[in-house]
Amino acid sequence: MGFWNSVSRLLGRRDTSDSEDARALITARFLSFRQLISANTEAHELFAELEETLRGGRAYGMHYVRALCTKISAAIFRMVQNLNEMSPGDYERLFERFKDIQQKINPHLSPPQVERGGPLVLALSEVRRDDVERCGSKMAMLGDAAATLSVPTPPGFVITAEGYRRFIMDSGLKEEIDRRIQSSIQEKTHDAMRMSSSIMQLVVEAELPADLEQAILDAYATVERESESGIPMAVRSSALGEDAEGATFAGQYRSVLNVDADSLLDAYREVVASKWSVEACAYRASRGIRDEDVAMCVGFMGMVDAKSSGVAYSSSPVDFEDHRVRIYSVWGLPKAVVDGSTATDEFRVSRDPQEIETRSIAEKQDRYACLPREGTCRLETTQEEANAPSLEDGQVLAVARLAVSLEKHFNHPQDVEWAYDHDNTLMLLQCRPLTEVLEETKAEIPEGLPDPVFKDGVVASPGVAAGEIRTVLKDADALTFPEGAVLMLRHALPRRAALLNRAVAVIAEQGSAAGHLANVAREFGIPAVFGLRGILDEFEDGETLTIDADSGAIYRDRQEPLLERKRVRRDLMRGSPVRAALLGAARHILRLRLLDPDSVEFRARNCKTFHDIMRFCHEKAVKEMFHLGMSRSVQQVAARRVICDVPKQFWILDLGDAFCEEGACRMDGCVAVDQIRSLPMRALWDGMMAVAWEGPPPVNASGFMSVLFEATANPNLDSAGRSEYSTRNYFMASRRYCSLQSRFGFHFCGTESYVGERPAESYASFQFKGGAADLKRRILRTRFIAQILENYDFGVKLREDNLFARVEGLEQEGMLRRLRVIGYLISHTRQIDMIMADPDAVERRRQSIEKDLAELVGR
Repeated sequence: MGFWNSVSRLLGRRDTSDSEDARALITARFLSFRQLISANTEAHELFAELEETLRGGRAYGMHYVRALCTKISAAIFRMVQNLNEMSPGDYERLFERFKDIQQKINPHLSPPQVERGGPLVLALSEVRRDDVERCGSKMAMLGDAAATLSVPTPPGFVITAEGYRRFIMDSGLKEEIDRRIQSSIQEKTHDAMRMSSSIMQLVVEAELPADLEQAILDAYATVERESESGIPMAVRSSALGEDAEGATFAGQYRSVLNVDADSLLDAYREVVASKWSVEACAYRASRGIRDEDVAMCVGFMGMVDAKSSGVAYSSSPVDFEDHRVRIYSVWGLPKAVVDGSTATDEFRVSRDPQEIETRSIAEKQDRYACLPREGTCRLETTQEEANAPSLEDGQVLAVARLAVSLEKHFNHPQDVEWAYDHDNTLMLLQCRPLTEVLEETKAEIPEGLPDPVFKDGVVASPGVAAGEIRTVLKDADALTFPEGAVLMLRHALPRRAALLNRAVAVIAEQGSAAGHLANVAREFGIPAVFGLRGILDEFEDGETLTIDADSGAIYRDRQEPLLERKRVRRDLMRGSPVRAALLGAARHILRLRLLDPDSVEFRARNCKTFHDIMRFCHEKAVKEMFHLGMSRSVQQVAARRVICDVPKQFWILDLGDAFCEEGACRMDGCVAVDQIRSLPMRALWDGMMAVAWEGPPPVNASGFMSVLFEATANPNLDSAGRSEYSTRNYFMASRRYCSLQSRFGFHFCGTESYVGERPAESYASFQFKGGAADLKRRILRTRFIAQILENYDFGVKLREDNLFARVEGLEQEGMLRRLRVIGYLISHTRQIDMIMADPDAVERRRQSIEKDLAELVGR
């Protein structure tokens, strides 16, 4: 305790200049204390963010996990550093504990070690399902089906995961990509788009390693020799993790069709670059897939200039009891089916016996076709083609047989992409596990509902939801798409999947259940209805709709009887690699073992987590700052107790000019309220004492049991009553500055304010956390307090039961009024978490508080 020994020696001389020196030492120590408290507040906020993230409801990637854990580490280190500056030599052991805990966290944040080696290129004819880790699921399943079932497939080859790593990792691209992602602030959609565009441009302009470039050209030459001269290629993604069960990445990566020999290398770079497209990044974040786990393998397949093509499902994706094969077909290339841009024919085929049960022939106004040299184009169909079936009955049955055989082979329902060439040969282009809704979706329509505005839409993904409409027709519209809105589209384009983590439902004029967007909507559990011609003319942005995607109906306004069927949106992060990494790191961050400051175990060497260090530093910093055992002469300079008629003890550390000179010094170390001249402290005090606290609110049995259970089950609450500071609250004050750290019952309050002569330098901040009730009631209380603060111009940020509020830039009297509001809330929000489940009781308390504040501060 070298600091306080120095102070005691100085004050023992009873010299005025020495007392001033002592105050200077105290002020210097307070600067370290203030920085420690600032780091403590930041750590509390980051801990709350970490806890909220682990509870689910949001998507995040490994860059977020690493950034969050790094911020937490930095905040905790600042606390350790400032505590050691407050008392040099007394707490150096904490640096060792910090380093040891950080070393336990690091493995959860480090990229996985990948075994390198193997071929850069494999012929598709050599690939089997066991090659998933080398070639990706898409190419592995295609190669296996072709070899095992003798299914006709285009000739081709695969650039392996090792080829990708040679390109990205060995060239230095990975370090630059990581740097750009880590330094990017992606708070808004346009930030993510800017970052994505930057990285994709970097990749498409990069040079390929010479050996990889030669391997691609050699593989193409082999295909060319074995088939026909100048065969164009379809270049398609086959990333690791793509087309896996429950995570298809449908339409999220780039495919480049009809590529000639001179453009093969450019097409490869394009497909690799699409790993960092906005939609692919958003998809990985929503699924908790680490970027470093996704090696972009790329398949090169001979281009099929299809006469007709499409998608087949070997079972229903939206009705787990319906095992009929569904076939969606169009003229030309299958692009029109998967991108939702064209109406499709639909056939349903029974299994045993295999018969066509239903036909739905759409008016197919256009088709995609190969251009003579390179690329594809969209062509209008003739009137005869438009209304004619794109498949003959025999072809329908052949596609159905293919789908069923693939299901049996892979032992799972299949999503199959196929094409008929101009020789009427059926070609398999892709097969992957079908994304199914494995729950009952059929339900009776409640009585008393109004007539739907639209009915019999195409159910792309079942479910029920309601929200305000937002139309997205172009990419610029996506920038402002809000959380919780209904996404309305003209075409069900795959790239709109990037908005699904914010949408409550999707409706589109055009699209089918076989499109990529439908696939992703089913994965995410987002209700989706397509084929609603005229919706863009019928509805305007801002209108509220209820989407019944179980029956394909759309209603105006909220239809509560339908919404009772609303399913809980599943947490796609649960069980993911990213969540596992965050959970592993959190075990060394969040757990609190040091519960009792009076225990002999409350020592630096027993800090096992960052939470332990945070608790230890805060407790010791307060002791160092106020040092309750110091001599009376030091107390006269350092800390004084406020004389007041309340059971709590309030102490003040004078940082300079906090007291009136006359009568401020008392031999018992106390100070009267009227001797306090600190502007922000007096305003806080006035708010705290203006209206006497009436005691705990009347509470019903459930509220009482909630508090009783939490108080006995949550060990963190116990320390509030056992700490030597449980009845003491501490102000640090000067004429224009005040900081208060306070415990009231089971919750913690912290506030800091500076009231300057100029509005630009004035601010007041307020932190509120905790309570004895269950988490739901604590969150409701925090929102209740937030609404009151927002009425008085505070900016408020909530993290579950943590509240962080700030107001700044006001004239002196305006700032003092806001401080009185804070003071009032500190005194009068005690134990109201017990009534938060009772709306009537909450409303009564709201009216009472608003009345008191109106009299106390006005508006």
